[in-house]
Amino acid sequence: MEERTRAYLRGRFGDFYRRADVTLPPRADDREWGYIPWTSGPDTTMVRHKSTLDLGNTAAFLERERPRHVYFSAGFYEQPGASTMGEKEWLGSDLVFDLDADHLPRVTLGEDSYAQMLAKCKDALYRLLDFLETDFGFEDLTVTFSGGRGYHVHVRDDGVHDLEREQRREIVDYVRGNELDLDSLIREEVVDGRGLKNPTEKRTLPADGGWGRRVTNRLGEFADDLLERDEDDAVAELADMDGVGEKSARAIYNVVQNNTEAVRAGNVDVHPAFLKVARKYVAETVEAENAPIDEPVTTDTNRLIRLPGTLHGGSGLRVRRLTREQLDDFDPLVDAVPETFVGHDITVDVQDERTLELMGETLTVEPGVVSVPEYAGVFLMARGTAEKAKE
Repeated sequence: MEERTRAYLRGRFGDFYRRADVTLPPRADDREWGYIPWTSGPDTTMVRHKSTLDLGNTAAFLERERPRHVYFSAGFYEQPGASTMGEKEWLGSDLVFDLDADHLPRVTLGEDSYAQMLAKCKDALYRLLDFLETDFGFEDLTVTFSGGRGYHVHVRDDGVHDLEREQRREIVDYVRGNELDLDSLIREEVVDGRGLKNPTEKRTLPADGGWGRRVTNRLGEFADDLLERDEDDAVAELADMDGVGEKSARAIYNVVQNNTEAVRAGNVDVHPAFLKVARKYVAETVEAENAPIDEPVTTDTNRLIRLPGTLHGGSGLRVRRLTREQLDDFDPLVDAVPETFVGHDITVDVQDERTLELMGETLTVEPGVVSVPEYAGVFLMARGTAEKAKE
């Protein structure tokens, strides 16, 4: 990035911060703070191990420093400004989740547009929120658009603050579905055991919640779909499943037809051959419904995370705090564009042809010196694909 570009962005970030109202997180004075200034050179320089006492008034700090990125810690400490983690004396941490579009298995880099990547990331966010709200029962959640490639979720329920890394790792494994299989989900109970030498054990998937609910929902859809189809076609498709021959396929079809409600209820013992179907749907459910979070972010009790209300120095977009009611209609490429950058054009020197989707419009920018809306120019310069042209 050329010095002219850096100076322009720093100045315009300063204009934004003069008008911005940035709300600090709970227990702000107990957290570590960090920021990245607009320094020259190929590498960014993180200034960290700061406390609010070091930074002073937040509004004045942002207006004065005009930082490229601003962060605060998930953890809170006795001495947040101490220069080493040991000296800080950890008191607890929020539980933080990061969804990054670049790392989603359903995103195809080089093919999906930025807008498509963010849309897929929002779908993953909904899956994550279902785990956090429904499975864990968390209530104090803050959702933010990161300003870049995805979303963050901060959980601040009282019970999470003392969790150690190993306990956070267990939560990660749960929402990712790591090492989840049929045997780990099955619930066993004794049926009509009184007075019998060999009581019967009934094995079912717990349909009342958690991963069991997700798998049984898919098994119910499988049963409905199977029964709507021609029997021979359904049997032929079942026979193509790994480990299922024609004989087992016929048995599976008959058991689904005659024990539909048991299948919907998660009874995996309706027939020995049905276990193969159940195992298949556990794997498919995990692949389709897990939350592909950035695992190290959640397990790290000292992680620094972006401050809502500030600007992302790699896009010029605002880090936006969102309520659950706002989330459905939120369009990051419209609603996170700062008003400071809207309403006038600037000239930039573009390296290669670029197509942008911002403010509800698709803009194709040709190489060379061109005039573009400032929000588009800031985006291109922040991403490193354009320089500020000489006036």
